[in-house]
Amino acid sequence: MTSDDTARNTPARSIETYPALTPDQTEAVLALLAESAREDGQQAVSEQGRLHVRGGVRAGISHLLLTSDGELTGYAQLEDTDPVEAPAAELVVHPSRRGHGHGRALGTALLAASGKRLRVWAHGGHPAARHLAQVLGLTLFRELRQMRRPLTGLDLPDPVFPPGVRVRTFVPGQDDAAWLAVNSAAFAHHPEQGSLTQRDLDDRMAEPWFDPAGFFLAFRGDELVGFHWTKVHSVEGVGEVYVVGVLPGAQGGGLGKALTTEGLRHLAGAGVSTGMLYVDADNKAAVAVYERLGFTTYETDLMYRTES
Repeated sequence: MTSDDTARNTPARSIETYPALTPDQTEAVLALLAESAREDGQQAVSEQGRLHVRGGVRAGISHLLLTSDGELTGYAQLEDTDPVEAPAAELVVHPSRRGHGHGRALGTALLAASGKRLRVWAHGGHPAARHLAQVLGLTLFRELRQMRRPLTGLDLPDPVFPPGVRVRTFVPGQDDAAWLAVNSAAFAHHPEQGSLTQRDLDDRMAEPWFDPAGFFLAFRGDELVGFHWTKVHSVEGVGEVYVVGVLPGAQGGGLGKALTTEGLRHLAGAGVSTGMLYVDADNKAAVAVYERLGFTTYETDLMYRTES
């Protein structure tokens, strides 16, 4: 969520909702997101959301386009796929068009579309986004930290895997189903990550950054028990601990830490200078592991929701 909702000299605007975007709409939305990212220093819409922008019709996904004086001025995405949690949204207003109430208009439209059961991300937690959440009657309930550490001259001990565990890299087409099953089990409590499907995996494997050489799988016998998927942001020179998961029942033996170390050593070998990851602030155990590995908090994403 990125906006300044102060209303002054509001130009004519309209908001239309679409189940999928045309190629021209997609190009315009991606350009708006890129301009906003340059201004704000981070993306207003998550990687998953940006894949949805380009992905055609997806069950439960809606795209809200706000136009003002005939130009695309704001964008919001509503994802209503979780059977328990309220629909989740992200929104952005073009940097040059902020301060005219467009953020409030998009937020109000999202509340109406969700039946006033809504969760909204504010990436970076900017003051304007926090103010907009307050105006919309949303309260803070989740804090997602981005943590970073230098990888240049990385000095970490060799990873120590539990007895009987072997590690190899992911083979597309061969390991898909096993990975999806372990990912679902490991993140059953995590609505975004735990609900990934084959289509979601295919979307990511089609991205230019995908490299199976940085996707590590841990097996005990023939059973997949954990993984560490890394991602290189080549333009920024940043290597990401994209996702680390351990099968319930295989936790507590140091497998997660060992897999994290394996991936960090791979990223350092790939020549990126900085490592990064995302972790929920209330996941104290994971935060402690990452802090011991030298990570510190770089920035924070906040999620707000309606009270009901």
